[in-house]
Amino acid sequence: MSEDKKLKIALISLHGLIRGENLELGRDEDTGGQTRYVLELARALAADPGVERVDLITRQVVDERVSEDYARLEEPIADKAWIIRIPFGPRRYLGKTRLWPYVEVFVDQCLNYFRKTGRVPDVIHGHYADAGYGGGQLARLLGVPFVFTGHSLGRVKRQRLLDAGLSREKIESRYNMAARIEAEEFALETCSLICTSTRQEVKEQYEPYENYIPERMEVIPPGVDLSLFHPPQEGEPASKMEADVRGFLREPDKPMIVAMARPDERKNLDMLLKVYGESPPMQRAANLVLVMGSRDDVRAMPPGQRAVLTNVLALIDVYDLYGKVAYPKHHQVEDVPAFYRRIARTRGVFVNPALTEPFGLTLLEAAASGVPIVATHDGGPSDIVANCHNGLLVDPLDPEAIRKAILHVLTEPGAWDGFSQAGIENVHAHYSWARHVQRYLRDVREVLAEAAVPVPVIRGRQTRRLPQLDRLILTDIDNTLTGDDGAMHEFFRLIAEAPLNVGFGIATGRRYEEVVRMIQEMDMPQPEVLITSVGTEIYYGKNYTMDKSWQKHIDFQWDPGRIREVLDGIDGFFRQADHEQSAFKVSYQIDPAKGPNLARIKRILRENGLRVKVVLSHGMFLDVIPTRAGSGVSVRHIAYKWNFPIEHILVAGDSGNDEGMLSVNALGVVVGNYCPELEKLRKLPRVYFAQGHHAAGIIEGIRTYNFLDRIVIPNERVPDAEKVPENDKEAKPDA
Repeated sequence: MSEDKKLKIALISLHGLIRGENLELGRDEDTGGQTRYVLELARALAADPGVERVDLITRQVVDERVSEDYARLEEPIADKAWIIRIPFGPRRYLGKTRLWPYVEVFVDQCLNYFRKTGRVPDVIHGHYADAGYGGGQLARLLGVPFVFTGHSLGRVKRQRLLDAGLSREKIESRYNMAARIEAEEFALETCSLICTSTRQEVKEQYEPYENYIPERMEVIPPGVDLSLFHPPQEGEPASKMEADVRGFLREPDKPMIVAMARPDERKNLDMLLKVYGESPPMQRAANLVLVMGSRDDVRAMPPGQRAVLTNVLALIDVYDLYGKVAYPKHHQVEDVPAFYRRIARTRGVFVNPALTEPFGLTLLEAAASGVPIVATHDGGPSDIVANCHNGLLVDPLDPEAIRKAILHVLTEPGAWDGFSQAGIENVHAHYSWARHVQRYLRDVREVLAEAAVPVPVIRGRQTRRLPQLDRLILTDIDNTLTGDDGAMHEFFRLIAEAPLNVGFGIATGRRYEEVVRMIQEMDMPQPEVLITSVGTEIYYGKNYTMDKSWQKHIDFQWDPGRIREVLDGIDGFFRQADHEQSAFKVSYQIDPAKGPNLARIKRILRENGLRVKVVLSHGMFLDVIPTRAGSGVSVRHIAYKWNFPIEHILVAGDSGNDEGMLSVNALGVVVGNYCPELEKLRKLPRVYFAQGHHAAGIIEGIRTYNFLDRIVIPNERVPDAEKVPENDKEAKPDA
């Protein structure tokens, strides 16, 4: 890619409440530092002359419990930057642990947005695990590089929760941890670049993952908005937040010890309160201010936050700290910069006592405002203090160390002035957004130069497309279409007599040559689409024209010779016959009693540096295919390329070979003679388990969805696939 080309960048952050102004930081565990980070990153990128457009893509929320701002489909946030809200899942606000069932729907709706507007990004950057999975899928489908920032990762969180005494079962039910970790592995496997904030984050967060590749890691510390956060100036008015805090205190002009974090047990706020309550010298030297997000009613808070806040209030009572501790009920984000400056005027100290802190953006804000810090030594603060020399690090579990550090800053001659001045000077040198963007774009352009991946053309309505079709039936052959000759021929008659707008296709693990032979032998109606060799080959039309763009797309990092080197010779592995192999499929038969299980097979391939997808059918047939291939992504590719809404594609199958296409949020039909490995799909809303076996099950599914007429999805309102942000005026003209 030319250095002169201006980049289109899509940042994806799916959970939380994100808007251009007045961020609701601390409202819940999903409205923390990440929402501010992605918003400021979007604005900073858009300010760079080398960037054409930034889309910050998130979820549309229509819920009377939250502001109507979050229902706007499109919101400008800077010159060349917009928040784009994609509708998917329930309209109401959901926490991140409840979004997992709907991420596939997001992929479909986001593809529709790109198609309608003609704005395919040059690079996609996913933030957190849910966007890691969704963004990674989009990047694979579009053939563009993927950048990932995990912020915090599931393996480390699970271990900390286990250490805290929670059972694996409780962790899984509360946090959906298995889905999160698998999504993180997928994101790490897919991405070309991982952006982290600190060296410790690389080692402790990412290194435990199977797809951890050090060469892809880049430490690029985020910036701080230096126009908002700066030292005190003469004549500045007091903020409402300052007035609220003063109302709690007997001596409001004393120095302040301030902690700013949502009420979460990992933030360790009760430890800070105990240290303060047991230290008369600290109480004489300063007031304590705990800014714990915003709340309307303690009783309505999530259980974990309610427990922490209740404990804080109890400790204030136990130590009789009334008049010495402030805990304001509400604060506005725009008041925070002025409040930091109030801390500086009182010669106070900002404290982050968290058990671990992935980065610590509030510490940078404090530094830019001239406020010394005392912070946990676990995580990002160690890098910040090393660069800025603006305070002290402590063990968050050592109350004496916390007490000594805070008193040192407050009472030692020269300590406060030295830390304050060093923070102001060094935060400009190390943590400006301009510096962050410079390094970020340098790394992104390197990735783009190395990728050289062809980008699919956005097809307009007047370009070549499957003739006359607005819906498509795709079915597997073996044991789905076949197995009951009478039902199969009834299905063929149904297809032959179907309206002209209904298409028919085959999706199978078999090779193309075999499929063509079977079509002739079975006197099958002419399919408009063939997906063969486990989603590695796609053919269209009467002459079965190969989709060459798909072949180029999936060839990324494909090395079949190396796969055979790694898997040949494993006990219980037998390579299938030559006619079962293809250019993009390496196939084995496994003796389950001798061979490793599927998880172990994946790990063996990952440990040998192979980025591939593994498909197991009937418990014994194993296909290894490119990481960008598969029946699911091939179905999406067809939907995108030929302008089918995903709910206008019906897919039918019976085995694990078909799981990918049955899971993509099309209209799925599992025939009655299915293999047990598909039982897990019952939880998916658009997968119908038919009573009829073989082709009779396909016919039953077609009738259940009323697929040949006005499509009906039982128990679900069909999403408005055409509803995208109102910017069609910028759509590219038809090719």
